[in-house]
Amino acid sequence: MVSKKAAVLAFVGMVLMMAGCSVKSVGKTSGEPQSISVFAMDTYMTLTVYDGEQEKALAEAKAEIERLEGLWSVTDENSEIYRLDNSAGTAQVSDETARLIDAALDMNTMTNGALDISLYPVLAEWGFTNGNYKIPDEKRLSQLLGNVDCRRIKVTGNTVKMPDEMKIDLGSLGKGETGDRVTEIFKENGVGSALLDLGGNIQVIGSKPDGSPWKVGIKDPWGEGSLAKVEVTDCCVITSGGYERYFEGDDGEVYWHILDPETGRPAHSGILSATVIGDRGRLCDGLSTALFVMGEEKAEELWRTVGGFDMILITEDNRLIMTEGLADKVSVYPQYGDIVTEVIEDKT
Repeated sequence: MVSKKAAVLAFVGMVLMMAGCSVKSVGKTSGEPQSISVFAMDTYMTLTVYDGEQEKALAEAKAEIERLEGLWSVTDENSEIYRLDNSAGTAQVSDETARLIDAALDMNTMTNGALDISLYPVLAEWGFTNGNYKIPDEKRLSQLLGNVDCRRIKVTGNTVKMPDEMKIDLGSLGKGETGDRVTEIFKENGVGSALLDLGGNIQVIGSKPDGSPWKVGIKDPWGEGSLAKVEVTDCCVITSGGYERYFEGDDGEVYWHILDPETGRPAHSGILSATVIGDRGRLCDGLSTALFVMGEEKAEELWRTVGGFDMILITEDNRLIMTEGLADKVSVYPQYGDIVTEVIEDKT
């Protein structure tokens, strides 16, 4: 729990700031931006392409998003995850689902348990899956935590086995994986400049049409507006923060949806938002959640040990911490001159 003053946040996230570019369909001529919007995976997704076979790329991307949602939805009775969650603990799944579960297990190991796809029933008990928020009873919470340990899941080919009482949700990786697949589709259709906004998960192909980097805003977690911007090309920028979904309990405290798998309670590691920047959406998606749970020191240790990504952490004590690869790409806006900016370096 945190104090209401410190934690009741305006709904903030990450926003795209595109100087001179409008994210909407303005024509069908090659070189003019074309966009589609899709509601999938419980969020609105907007895809914008600036070149290549635009109409074909967008149509194929929409179909792929809907197909993947059909595989991974936890509420659709026809999905593979629903079938797995409601089976006797064993189910046959597609190659895509088996690979994603395998990736989730690898990330659980990588993050020392900070990311755990078997946390779903605990999230549901808090009401974060349907909006019926409540503070769980301690006895019930302890009971549910007994089934949280995705290391007990076994994937052999297309067969997934897990304990009968365990239920999983691939939401912590699913949007990132979807972004990776859409990016592949776009590139297969000759797209060299595109923007994917998957409900706040930003993935960009190449640079903006004028050759300049994309500018992605990092929101102020204490209020309205963007605190900083980061310039990127051909990569993913994915943020997790407690402000994304939260509620105020009868005790006047704020509870957010990013839970610590060890306690089953909202994670309070001193971090208000964790942004991960890298080549693969799946990795960035999972790590953004895990780093929020892990806290500053463990996040820094993971970055040095694993590598392959950059990160921006905004802390409760008014600091913006970035890895050295972003030192010349992040700009804090002048009105936030009181925030302390730190750059961490690889000591190896």
